[in-house]
Amino acid sequence: MKFDSSLNEHFEELGNSHVSSSEDTPLRKDAFVLSDEEKIDRIKANVREIMLTLGLDLNDDSLKGTPDRVSKMYVNELFGGLNPERKPKSSTFDNKYKYGEMLVEKNITLYSTCEHHLLPIVGKAHVAYISNGTVVGLSKMNRIVDYFAKRPQVQERLNIQIVRELQKVLGTEDVACVIDAKHLCVNSRGIRDIESSTVTAEYGGKFKEESTRREFLDYLNLDTNF
Repeated sequence: MKFDSSLNEHFEELGNSHVSSSEDTPLRKDAFVLSDEEKIDRIKANVREIMLTLGLDLNDDSLKGTPDRVSKMYVNELFGGLNPERKPKSSTFDNKYKYGEMLVEKNITLYSTCEHHLLPIVGKAHVAYISNGTVVGLSKMNRIVDYFAKRPQVQERLNIQIVRELQKVLGTEDVACVIDAKHLCVNSRGIRDIESSTVTAEYGGKFKEESTRREFLDYLNLDTNF
């Protein structure tokens, strides 16, 4: 069967356009039938096959452990956020001090993986909310960002997932998230533009109002290099 090169160009264009069918990560119904150990074994065999296909000598001391390292990294680290059992528990507290202004957690370091090329996304997330009676521990905001980042992602979807989770945890629509990140699928391949970054945002509740959104963005411009 002859492969139509125009189809390849079509799929490549889809991969570069950040097309996403849902705000939920696309998972099969049997995604958790295999244990983590079983997934590691299967991925290890597949990574080994890829390396052999590329002509690499897996008897070399530097390469022979790579399939094992990569498989464990995929399951336990890079894509650990696919497992719902690893979702951070987000305890909330009564806002006893009656703080009614915006709370902003800025410059949260973000490492994720582009689902189109499985290359790194590296950047910063900035998250804010306005309490309606409950607050969440500051570190939990970082953990929520980290959890949803640790899966094959589209940046727009990541924005939405972070906001939806915090809205659920805090019981308020008044949550926002801005992400500024570099995509190595752009920086290291294809156009190879090493300077560009991608900025996305998701605003809920009061953050849809221009004045509240502007206040949030002004906070992000504050010099906080202590």
